[in-house]
Amino acid sequence: MSVIDTSPVTAAADPKPPQRQSRARRPRAVRGSRPGWFVYASLGVVLLAAIVPYYWALLIGSGDSSTIRNTELSWIPGGNFFTNAAAVLNNPAVNFWTGLWNSIFSSALIAASVVFFSTLAGWAFAKLRFRGGPWLLVFVVATMAVPTQLGVVPLYILFSEIGWTGQIGAIIVPALTSAFGVFWMTQYLRQAVPDELIEAARVDGASSFRTFLTVGVPAARPAAAMLGLFTFVTAWNNFFWPFIVLDRQNPTLPVALSLLQSNYFVDYSVVLAGVLLSTVPLLLLFVFAGKQLVSGIMQGAVKG
Repeated sequence: MSVIDTSPVTAAADPKPPQRQSRARRPRAVRGSRPGWFVYASLGVVLLAAIVPYYWALLIGSGDSSTIRNTELSWIPGGNFFTNAAAVLNNPAVNFWTGLWNSIFSSALIAASVVFFSTLAGWAFAKLRFRGGPWLLVFVVATMAVPTQLGVVPLYILFSEIGWTGQIGAIIVPALTSAFGVFWMTQYLRQAVPDELIEAARVDGASSFRTFLTVGVPAARPAAAMLGLFTFVTAWNNFFWPFIVLDRQNPTLPVALSLLQSNYFVDYSVVLAGVLLSTVPLLLLFVFAGKQLVSGIMQGAVKG
């Protein structure tokens, strides 16, 4: 008759204690996951440096003509801002509403054109193989070293001959493409889109342009959003070329606001009130597009 061994299992054969297993499986906290005081202090300084000029413009714009010469300026805004703003809006020599529409129309069209052509050219330079491609990209990037002022005289002569001086198209056509935008999208698409994904699309029978639409465009959305936003702001703030080629009857908003200083006596409270009014569309753009912009950047970072 066999005897069943009922003796307890020795300690050597025992598995690891449950407490040690749970400790070993517990994920460790990543060091540096939360920013320190130095990061918050640096962000605070940057935020303060960005807010102070706007607040100073609000102080002057809410006062009267003598406020800017006041050595004991109060840090509390005055009560004349809406009066000064109405003086800007109702000034027939400024053409504020015409300048506002021209700035919105031209900036939006320039931003859309730069995003489209830069994405298309960036896809070609990053993912298509053709003879002379790297040298052509170097030439495009080298054009950024040429000052914009060198092309003002020939551009003005050209638009004068075709009768475009004073027309809004004279500031749109020269800015439809951007060398920086091409370089930006090339570098982004080169890292964001793997070559295996393009080969898979070609195996499925997709053409080059179809591959660009179905693979390149979705991958390029975060970088395209950033490029479109910065291009819009740059076109909105452009003053040099519109001031030369446009007239007082058909200005952009920066050119229209410069007319406030064309008189012998300059009321800087009215001028700065107009400057604050010109920043309202940009603030609204950042408020409504900021969330989508950040989500697109984060989505691209996760995919990358």
